Amino acid sequence: MINLYDEVTIVIISHKSKKKVINLINQISIDLKKIVVENSSDKTIETDLSKLNNNIKLIFSQNNGYASAINLARTKVTTKYFFVLNPDIQKISDKLISIFCQSAKELKDNFGALGPRFENVNEKSHKQSNINEKYGKIESISGAAMFFCTEIFDKNGGFDENFFLYFEELDLCKSLINKGEKIYTSKKLKIHHLGFKSSFEESSEEKINMNILREWHWMWSSFYFYKKNYNYFVALRKMSGKFIKSLIKIFYYLITFQKVKKKKYLYRFLGILNAMIGRPSFFRLKDK
Repeated sequence: MINLYDEVTIVIISHKSKKKVINLINQISIDLKKIVVENSSDKTIETDLSKLNNNIKLIFSQNNGYASAINLARTKVTTKYFFVLNPDIQKISDKLISIFCQSAKELKDNFGALGPRFENVNEKSHKQSNINEKYGKIESISGAAMFFCTEIFDKNGGFDENFFLYFEELDLCKSLINKGEKIYTSKKLKIHHLGFKSSFEESSEEKINMNILREWHWMWSSFYFYKKNYNYFVALRKMSGKFIKSLIKIFYYLITFQKVKKKKYLYRFLGILNAMIGRPSFFRLKDK
């Protein structure tokens, strides 16, 4: 017998994603415990969430990234399981969350992380397990929807907070597998994900700045992931082509007066360079 409301906490990480957070919360029952971490100074979310129900714990946090925010939320979880969801997840319901919980019971909690099958993605953006398997083993699940047994999550030490953006879930899953845990997705757990649209959707300026942030951290996190999980020389081999390409592109777009493209490759170059010399993932946008 599953007592869903006593066993699962929903964790939502937001960065100026108030409308999407509210839409997600409205899809699930008031009885489910919810923790929202707001990684910005947008205090208006507090007023709006207070109008919904009293089963939401809101935490304001300095933006130290997705990994750090999930670890912070975990410190407030008191249930056996917790379910991390991006604000732009759709087709979520108490029934689906209950199926996740039932799946955990069927696996006898012998899993490091449990993820859904995404209905609207391709293999390049989200790797999927064999659709013919009830529970398919996989190397990593998407950070957009991750179901954890709290005890197993704690045993592993949670996410590596050196990651600010990208690769944090891949790193966690690799760490869990290295410790003997299994990562699963299930064909009966189906979710719709809008993609990378949780933040900075209000103005074109914010979108441009967000793209710069993404370029820098995609490169930094790539190098750091390979260095951490293999060694420095593997990271160098994997990323040297992108490093040289970025440098060439910078000069090309400089002399052809293509400022936007030049900026893109400049921040790619800087992301790799800072990772190569051992600097942390420090690059941030100013929080307005």
